[in-house]
Amino acid sequence: MTIIALYQAEHFEGVDRLWQMVFPSDPARNRASNAIPAKLALDDGLFWVALDRDEAVIGTIMAGWDGHRGWLYTVAVDPAHQRTGCGRMLVEHALEELRRRGCNKVNLQIRSGNEEVAEFYRTMGFTVEPRTSMGREL
Repeated sequence: MTIIALYQAEHFEGVDRLWQMVFPSDPARNRASNAIPAKLALDDGLFWVALDRDEAVIGTIMAGWDGHRGWLYTVAVDPAHQRTGCGRMLVEHALEELRRRGCNKVNLQIRSGNEEVAEFYRTMGFTVEPRTSMGREL
């Protein structure tokens, strides 16, 4: 049985382990030690974990909402729990919370070439939009 819970400090080690496993080549700015304190500083209640029956972290999702668009970030599921519905539960939970707050459009980014993840999102109604994603480090 998987439950979705609001992130708490006691989940840090599990999230850190999961992100290192699922996102091994992410830059330092995306590591748990940097991303989690920044997210918690917003105090927006948009960071959840999926927990197994032993209360171990098996998945995560962060969402963002700026009043214009919603975003999904750090959707991660332990490989041992992929294809069990955990990822779908996390995404649906975040979408419902964004909808409840008035959000009517949600965006996300995946790395190009990651067709397995793209197909997962397609099954949830997401479509590829003709956009160019740009970024700049500060």
